[in-house]
Amino acid sequence: MQRPTLLSFVLASLLIAPTLGVTITQPSQLKTTTFDYIIVGAGTAGLVIANRLTETSGVTVLVLEAGVSDQGVIAAEAPFLGPTLTPNTPFDWNYTVTAQAGLNGRSFPYPRGRLLGGCSSANYLIHQYGTFEDWNRIASVVGDSGWAWSNIQQYVQKHEKFVPPFDGHNTTGQFIPSLHGFNGVTSVSLPGFNSTLDTRVMATTGQLAEFPYNEDTSGGLHSLLGVGFVQSVAAGGVRSSSSTSYLAQANTRPGLTVLINATVLKLLKTGTSSKGIQFRSVQFASGPGVTPTTVTARNEVILSAGSIGTVQILTLSGIGSSSALSKLGIKTLINSPQLGANLQDHPLLPNVFSVNGNASLDSTLQSPTLLNAAVTQWVTSKTGFIANNIVNNFGFARFPSNSSIFTTQKDPSAGPNSPHWEFLPTNFFLNPGVPEPASGSFFTLVTTLLTPTSRGTVTLASTDPFAKPVIDPKYLSTAFDVFGMREAVKAIQRFASAPVWADYIIGPFGAFANATTDDAIDSYVRGLTSTIFHPFGTATMATTSASTSKGVLNSDLTVKGADGLRVVDASVFPFIPSSHPHAVVYLLAERASDLIKACHK
Repeated sequence: MQRPTLLSFVLASLLIAPTLGVTITQPSQLKTTTFDYIIVGAGTAGLVIANRLTETSGVTVLVLEAGVSDQGVIAAEAPFLGPTLTPNTPFDWNYTVTAQAGLNGRSFPYPRGRLLGGCSSANYLIHQYGTFEDWNRIASVVGDSGWAWSNIQQYVQKHEKFVPPFDGHNTTGQFIPSLHGFNGVTSVSLPGFNSTLDTRVMATTGQLAEFPYNEDTSGGLHSLLGVGFVQSVAAGGVRSSSSTSYLAQANTRPGLTVLINATVLKLLKTGTSSKGIQFRSVQFASGPGVTPTTVTARNEVILSAGSIGTVQILTLSGIGSSSALSKLGIKTLINSPQLGANLQDHPLLPNVFSVNGNASLDSTLQSPTLLNAAVTQWVTSKTGFIANNIVNNFGFARFPSNSSIFTTQKDPSAGPNSPHWEFLPTNFFLNPGVPEPASGSFFTLVTTLLTPTSRGTVTLASTDPFAKPVIDPKYLSTAFDVFGMREAVKAIQRFASAPVWADYIIGPFGAFANATTDDAIDSYVRGLTSTIFHPFGTATMATTSASTSKGVLNSDLTVKGADGLRVVDASVFPFIPSSHPHAVVYLLAERASDLIKACHK
């Protein structure tokens, strides 16, 4: 969704003065420069760990966040407005990807949240745990049964607080209560604003056997395959981020300090031990040219800066490929050749249809008067479509086992119960980075490849910690990914051909209309695909050993060759999950918190 000028004005007029709580804004406000733990990044994982570590009385934690506060930022609170927080805003890191050979040489924004809560404050709110096969594969690869679903599932109860939707409707048959937690920290709910699409989507599951209904889309032991209702991190029409849940719960603890506007420049070597080089000091500054401040951790430094930021910080600290470090003029402290490699992401393709009538939300989104009224309704009562996610339903599917691609390519999924791709129906024109047309009614079926085999990189072109990293996801650089995106387009064309759509869909819009043959679909895909911004895998864990040839981290998330340094964010996963990854990172952080506590009893 493009952030239109109108919406920019509406949001700017509704910013409220922040109430920072325990959050401070200047290093001079620090009462000490030594803490038990220092966490870099106040995002999804970082704030979970900050909460769990400070549960223990007397423990002190400093969280360093490069971005701004989320307090009073309407778009970080109103679910439907989440997409307007990125790109090219003060709440985004404002990265771009390199020219993508597999996407006709195009470059485009790569959104990452740069505010309290990180991407949990700026994403599309969808909450899923991956499949049990996703987790079991990780456990097998890293040689640690603690990452298997049989152990990880306990953290669902600690993390999740499933609540009724804001409209209070009867949710029987829309989710399975036994799969969920009701007394956790982060609120999760079903859609609370009925879309005219809901009835048609559900009718399609009865008309086409290829798209069966799935009563619960959270994952774990319950299959993700099929079409069901979206579960979002929200309650009462308001987003529930790691900031408004985990941080809010810990706000009154005297041991917790959160400092915003603090960009980490590098980690400092503080000594050596039998475990390796010690990194217990962190250097940060509020901006270029500002005198740096150094803080020190007694126990550990925990990097939760995300799949992009973690790579940049480790590299600047002398950890990474010795050849890459040498080219930058950085002394190698730990040769870790896999750092920045293995970047995985879910490519996104918006397939837009023109539709009859005014049942879509486009007429409202195209009208300054109607849109302003909708935002005002949310501000005053937390109701209406602004209180809802941008999508109510979605579906997950596998490619048939006898598909031609599997004669030459190994199935990249975690197992037969894990999906290869997904689709998300939206009741309006949705094309990230493309402006909403001035008129017309639309229906978008977004397709996303969940098991990409393309592997990209995150590298640095400069030793300037304020310079942007070089992000090259290498989208559609493998035969499987091209096949997968093509077959997903064919599948949603079949979905839209169900009888229930006959009086609604006029036809495909724009370049989609030309996607009528395999070659034409491939051309269409390469010309329009971008990202759903789910970067994973750039600092992967592997079996616990001294070797860095297969991974950057040990299975307990400690950095190989280092002492007192751990990574807890999406970069640690060797494989991207076959679902939306937000809740996957929450579970990661919950287990990581237990590992850290056990290490420092």
